[in-house]
Amino acid sequence: MRPIAIALCATVVNGLSSVFAATSERAPEDELLGKLPEIFAKSAEHYKALDSAATPLMKDEQGEFRTPHGWRIGKGELDMRSIYWWTSGHFPGSLWYLYEATGDAFLKERATAWTEILAPVATYKDNHDVGFMMYCSYGNARRILKTDKYDALLMQTASTLCKRYHEGLGLIRSWGKTDEKANFLVIPDNLMNLELLEWAGSESKKEKGKGKKYGGVDFGKVAMSHADVTMKHHYRPDGGCYHVLDYDQETKQVKGIQRGQGASCETAWSRGQSWSIYGYTMMYRSTGHVRYLDFAKKLADFAIGHPNMPADGIPYWDYGAPGEERDSSAGSCMASALLELSQYVGGADRARYRAFAVKQLLALASPEYFSEGGEIGHFLLKHGVGHKPGKSEIDTPLDYGDYYFLEALLRFRELKAVARPAATVCRAPAAHHL
Repeated sequence: MRPIAIALCATVVNGLSSVFAATSERAPEDELLGKLPEIFAKSAEHYKALDSAATPLMKDEQGEFRTPHGWRIGKGELDMRSIYWWTSGHFPGSLWYLYEATGDAFLKERATAWTEILAPVATYKDNHDVGFMMYCSYGNARRILKTDKYDALLMQTASTLCKRYHEGLGLIRSWGKTDEKANFLVIPDNLMNLELLEWAGSESKKEKGKGKKYGGVDFGKVAMSHADVTMKHHYRPDGGCYHVLDYDQETKQVKGIQRGQGASCETAWSRGQSWSIYGYTMMYRSTGHVRYLDFAKKLADFAIGHPNMPADGIPYWDYGAPGEERDSSAGSCMASALLELSQYVGGADRARYRAFAVKQLLALASPEYFSEGGEIGHFLLKHGVGHKPGKSEIDTPLDYGDYYFLEALLRFRELKAVARPAATVCRAPAAHHL
């Protein structure tokens, strides 16, 4: 055989290998795509039952509003929390996502009802998680309904969040009172609240003078400062995160590390790692600054390549606690983040992030994690871990686990519906969940 024939044969063989590889990669995606209608239908039925059980409990004995947070497995009862609890926006947010997924008007009605009880949170300054609380609820309502009726509440919330900002440190205080001098605690969870500030900053630029009405704060500047200082101090060289850092307000230096909800000060708490991947991916989408994209990739690579990452992609509650409880909420948040991150990179990274997220979602949609009945109060995902060192919420459903599971599924559905170029892009689509 002449050399040219050998070269042609090699080309054909390589081409066939590429086809087979592409087919193999598509198979899990096709499997997940085929399951989406059933997953969304079952999830909607779960949440209708959960809404039915929670509605009579919407007010406590003092008449204060509250939302369903989880399920007390030992007692077999709903865990209802005050609207000022940090996860209060996730249940209404899940209802919005299910309305988006199914078009069921009843879910829209209930999402609206649960969202609008959160209005007082707009001026609540004792929680850095007002972004979670208001943007997962009102933010989704605004996006899906294409309305500006909630803009004033969201702008007020952004202004309230900025009252926790320390100009000298360039950080938003996570825990503690705004005037506390003894410590200044910051956690990676706070990155998730920056999306509200990025939105508020964008809105202020669209409508001249809008920001002045809410204290003249440069919301985007505050968000970027917090992200940049957190990037500088909160992660080890390998990309693993600390949970709690304590800053000295005089020297502007880190004066202490606390394990918080992690296994130790030197391991990586898995949900904090997922929050971080998600947060820096979002910051890249919002600003176009490549430093955030590069950092999100570093954090994702740490998690995906960690020797203690289980085969199904659902992390242990801490990367330093192999063989212990999994945290489905860390898995669902990571899957959602990776699907978005995959759109901003090209080549092998794009395929790798997307494939890992699909693997995670297939695992979460399996009977191992997805509830088929009312055994966990009609929440969706089993095996979440809230705060193991505090002996709280261990191997239990978590409202935010459900929220990011549904968000990830919607992101996946959109990716399959819309062909996107392989080249790296600088900004994400306008949709909140992509």
